[in-house]
Amino acid sequence: MVEDSALELEERILLLAATRKDAAAAGKLFASAGLTPALCEDIAEVCSEIRRGAAVAILPDEAILGDTEGRLRRLLSEQPPWSDFPLIILTPPKQIQAAVRQLESVGYMTLVRRPIEIHALASLVRTALRDRRRQYAMRAALAEREEQARALREADRRKDEFLAMLAHELRNPLAAVNNAVTVLKLSPDAENRNWASDVVERQVRHLARLIDDLLDVSRITSGKIRLRKEFIDAGAVIDQAIESARPLIDERRHTLTVSVEQDDLPLYADATRVGQIVLNLLTNAAKYTDNGGAIQLTARREGQWVAISVRDNGMGIPPEKLPQMFGLFTQGDRSLARSEGGLGIGLTVVQKLAEMHGGSVEPRSDGPGRGSEFVVRLPLAQKRGAARPEAQRGQFKVRKGSRILVVDDNVDTAVGMARLLKTLGNEVLAVHNGPAALEAARTFRPDFVLLDLGLPGMDGYQVASALREDEAYKDTIIIAISGYGQDEDRRRSQAAGFDHHLVKPVDFDSLLSLMGQPD
Repeated sequence: MVEDSALELEERILLLAATRKDAAAAGKLFASAGLTPALCEDIAEVCSEIRRGAAVAILPDEAILGDTEGRLRRLLSEQPPWSDFPLIILTPPKQIQAAVRQLESVGYMTLVRRPIEIHALASLVRTALRDRRRQYAMRAALAEREEQARALREADRRKDEFLAMLAHELRNPLAAVNNAVTVLKLSPDAENRNWASDVVERQVRHLARLIDDLLDVSRITSGKIRLRKEFIDAGAVIDQAIESARPLIDERRHTLTVSVEQDDLPLYADATRVGQIVLNLLTNAAKYTDNGGAIQLTARREGQWVAISVRDNGMGIPPEKLPQMFGLFTQGDRSLARSEGGLGIGLTVVQKLAEMHGGSVEPRSDGPGRGSEFVVRLPLAQKRGAARPEAQRGQFKVRKGSRILVVDDNVDTAVGMARLLKTLGNEVLAVHNGPAALEAARTFRPDFVLLDLGLPGMDGYQVASALREDEAYKDTIIIAISGYGQDEDRRRSQAAGFDHHLVKPVDFDSLLSLMGQPD
C-alpha cells in the first residue's frame, strides 16, 4: 500500500472481501457513498494494516473463523488501554450460534447479516469512525496526562533538590554566625571579637544576597521587572561589577585579567541589571574554579553588539549539560565534594536579563576539567553616554541628638537597631506594635520613625497613614524597614506616607544616608 501520513493512516477504512471481484464491486459501492476503503488481500494483511494505523475494518466472518493461527485475536488482545478497535463482520443470513460466540470472543465488533444495503453499511462505518476518533481523543488525553505527570515528577525532583540546596546554603552562614556569636560571648580578646564581628557582617550580607537572588529570579521569570534604561558606558558598569566580585575572587586566590576596549562601549540599558549580569558571571566563574585559578573578562565590540565574555579554567561543563545551564536551580555538580554554594539561579537571571535587553548569552566549554566561557551580547547603542556615577557610601552623617522611634514586632531587631543608633548619640525609643507606636509618637515627638510593615494590632501602612493625618508629624521622616520589598509593597508604602522604603537586613550606610539628608 502507498505510504501515508500517520493521521491519514489512522482514518483508514480497511476492507477484506471474499473475492477480488467482490472487492472491486464493494469499492465502487463505497465510493458512491462517499467512502474510500483500503483493500486487503487476506487476514494477514488486515492485521498488518491495523498495526500501521486504521479506524475500522470490514471483513467476512469466514476470514476470522478460518484464521487458525488466531492472528487477529492476538493482535486485538495486545491493544493499549485506550484502544478498542472496531470491526464490522459480514455474516451469512443464518449464522449458527456457536460461530457467533466464536466471532464475538475475538474483539469489539458489529455483526451484519448479508446482504446489506450499501447506505446502511456506510452508516455503520461512519458510526465506527466516530467511535474510533473518540478513542484517539482519549489517547491524546492520556498522553497529555502522562506528560503532565512526568513534568510534575520532574518539578518535584527539582524542588527537592532546591530545598536541599537552600537548607545547605542557609545552614552554612548560620553555622558561621553561631560560631562567631559564641566567640563574642566567651572571648575578651579584641582580635577575636573583631574577627567575630567581621564574620557576622559578612554572613549577613551573604544571606541577604541569597534572598535577593530568590526575589530577583521570581520577579524576572514572572515578567515583573521593569528595566530603567539610559545611555551608559559598559566599561564603567563592568568596573563596578568587578569591585563587587573582588572579595570572592580574592578569597579564592584567583587571578583576574580584564581587557576592555579603549573606545567606550555605549549601551542603552539598565545599568544596575547589566552590572548584575557581569557580577553573576564573575561569581559563577569564581565558584566553579579551584582555588588559585585564572579568570578572564573581556568586553569588545562585535558589529552591532557589545560582547562581554567571562572565561575560567575551572571545572568545565559536559557538552550534554550546556543547554541546561540556564535552567532554574541548575548547578554543574551537586556532589558533596563539589559543594560550591549558591542556589543555581544566577545563570537563569543572566539569560533572562540579557534577553530583556534584546541580547543573548552563549555558554561554551570543551568538557569537564577544561574550563568554561559565557559570552553575553547586548545591542550597541547609537548614542554615546556617560557612565553612571559610582555610589558614594558611608559619607553621610546622622544629626546627633535626633529623636528616633523604632517600631518592630521582632524585639531583637528593634532593640539592636536602637542600640546602634544610640551609639551615634541619638535619643531612641523602641516599641513593638502599631497602637504602641502611635502612643509613643504623641509623647516622644520623633524626628525619624523607622517602621516595620508587618505589625500586630495595626500594620505599618495604617500607622504611617495615621501619623500623616496629624499636622504635628508633617516634617517627621518615616522610613519603612521591612522584609516586604516587592514593587507593590513600595507603592503601598509611598501611598501611605512613607518617605523611604528599605528592605531587611538594612544596609546601615544606606540608612545613615537617608537620615543624614532628611527631606
